[in-house]
Order: sequence, then structure tokens, then C-alpha cells
Amino acid sequence: MTQLHEIIAYNEKFVEEKQYEPYMTSKFPNKKLVVVTCMDTRLTELLPKALNIHNGDVKTIKNAGAIITQPFGNIMRSVLVALYELGASEVMVVGHHDCGMTGINPESTVGKMVDRGVSDNTINTLKHSGLDLMRWLRGFENVHSSVENSVNIIRNHPLLPPGTPVHGLIIHPETGKLDLVTEGYEIAAANA
Repeated sequence: MTQLHEIIAYNEKFVEEKQYEPYMTSKFPNKKLVVVTCMDTRLTELLPKALNIHNGDVKTIKNAGAIITQPFGNIMRSVLVALYELGASEVMVVGHHDCGMTGINPESTVGKMVDRGVSDNTINTLKHSGLDLMRWLRGFENVHSSVENSVNIIRNHPLLPPGTPVHGLIIHPETGKLDLVTEGYEIAAANA
């Protein structure tokens, strides 16, 4: 049986037995918080436990590295939707130690794309179409600086509601220990 078919078979039983009932909640976050974090598998259960968040408490936005690079990209749009439409009032960016985006080499990634069947022609077309492919694929050298950068993009966004606290933290992916990078309450109060 394929992985997809295993998931579908499990899901049928999950729904039939109403195993979803303990997870029922509304679309509005109880703690009025939106969390931007990494898609790292070690954080799937650890991060909510370490932050004492449960189903329905926060809006969670995940991507590779908890990186916000585009002020008008999908991540920032999701943050703004959470703030304006879904009742969130604070933002937290949570990066982590030992992130796969640390020191990622875009040239190596492109090489892996070619090895897996993406044509050189496609790569060259993208490189010459106005997309800075190497910048788009680049990670970061320092998680602390990366979190600060993402926080600053949010804090300085022209559409951010004035007075919105934006915090930055780093979590240890084994222990769940949090390191505060920047707290947003004072800055938010000054901008309110």
C-alpha cells in the first residue's frame, strides 16, 4: 500500500470513529497570537508543548527557516490576515538552533534540482527572467540575525496594525528551551 493510500485508509477510520472531536475549535486563536516558525519535523510536537499552546490557541505559519524575505509575500500576507481577519493581536517569530537553512548553499540546491530532472534550460530561463534564483534559495548564516531580520520586516510593514507586539525567539530543537531575541511590547507601545 502506498503512503497516500495508508493515509486515506487511516483518515476514513479517524472520521468514522469521530476521533476529530477532541480537536474541535473555532478559526479564531484563543491566545490571539500568530506564530511564524520553521517546518522542521522536530518542532511539530515540541514547539506547541514548549510554548504551552494547544489546538485552537494560535495561528501557526510554517516555512523553511521561519524566514520572511518578502514584505509582500505569502508569509506576510498570512500574518496580516491573522491580525485583521482572525483575531490575532501579537506576532511571534520562532527560529531554531541547528536549522537546515543555516548555511544552505543555493548552488548545491540547484545542482540537486538538475540531478533530479529539472533541465538546465529551465534553470537558465529562471535566472534570466528577473528572479534572483540564488537569493531566493539562500538560507542564513546566523539564526539570531535571521530571526531579527524577519521580526524587523514585520515590525516595519506599512500595513501592520500600529501597536502590534512582534517578538523574536529561538527554540532548541531537542529540549524546547526558548531564547528571547527581541521582545515587542515596548516597541509596540511606542508605535501605538
